[in-house]
Amino acid sequence: MIVCAHDTAVVILSYNGKDWHDKFLPKIVEEATSGYDVVLADNASTDDTLEHVKNNYPSVKTLHIPINRGFSNGYAEALKQIQAKYYILLSADFEVTEGWFPPLLNAMQRYQGLAACQPKIRYWRDREYFEYAGAGGGFMDKYGYLFCRGRIFNSLEKDNGQYNDDIEVFWASGGCFMVRADLYHKYGGLDNELYAHMEEVDLCWRLKNAGYKIGYIGQSTVFHVGGSVISYGSPQKLYYNFRNNLILLLKNEKGSRLLWLFPLRLVLDGVAGAHYLVTGRFKETFTILKAHFHFYGSLGKWLKKRKAAKANITHRNEAGRMPKSIVWQFFALRKRVFPKLRWEPPKL
Repeated sequence: MIVCAHDTAVVILSYNGKDWHDKFLPKIVEEATSGYDVVLADNASTDDTLEHVKNNYPSVKTLHIPINRGFSNGYAEALKQIQAKYYILLSADFEVTEGWFPPLLNAMQRYQGLAACQPKIRYWRDREYFEYAGAGGGFMDKYGYLFCRGRIFNSLEKDNGQYNDDIEVFWASGGCFMVRADLYHKYGGLDNELYAHMEEVDLCWRLKNAGYKIGYIGQSTVFHVGGSVISYGSPQKLYYNFRNNLILLLKNEKGSRLLWLFPLRLVLDGVAGAHYLVTGRFKETFTILKAHFHFYGSLGKWLKKRKAAKANITHRNEAGRMPKSIVWQFFALRKRVFPKLRWEPPKL
């Protein structure tokens, strides 16, 4: 068991990540003087990453996970061995900035009912722009589709300070995710079945169904390389987009809404598959079909998860859910940036 000297443990899950650590760990360690411990959880690396970190970054606490079972399960194994009040799950391909941590800690201490939060996430390769995974806070539309402030589908906004506020969101990015440790464990943590996509959305939804808030803290900034676990635009990414979104809905959505939402999603996903088919992108069409077959083939498993999640529902917090269709807004009305949606989430 790792007992942290500070209230917060910044936990970095690593798999053969030596190059990332040499690039980004020095700044993470330097900023640790603002009040956190750094813990590197080695997820059964096949190279000398663990020894390299031990030898070159002596202040970093380390633990070894003997079998790599993926992103979510790696964190599940690591976090049960770390004693702290707060966790920050930080992916290895993140660059932190000076003063990134205090605004997050202050938010967790200041805002009543805040279970988890994220900083502003910008793109490491094009640093003036928001990054795909999290950007300026995560939301869900009325049909269960996910989007971000600062990033709608593949449209990224330039950061001009327009999202420097603290707001309530529907989900916070799992790439840099601060969460109360007691709530993380109480509500089951990341779902291993989701592997490495939307697992943070699922956890946030479960926390919101228990009445808690999820936040975006605009005075903290980090940079994300992106695509290091699942490449953006890959068939694997598309597969998890469709399959895991269905799992999210079945696990966490209201039963009365599911009655009409699931048939509609079948139609909408079918339209997406047909679009790929007529444009000659047969691999994408097959991937969508595969995602649906795998989802319905394991329906019994997902229903059991819904039953378990339902037992913890106390008060559904719907803040951060837009009562419009993001697909319609983006593709039909061509509203490619968040301000044009004319919908604002609540302040924290």
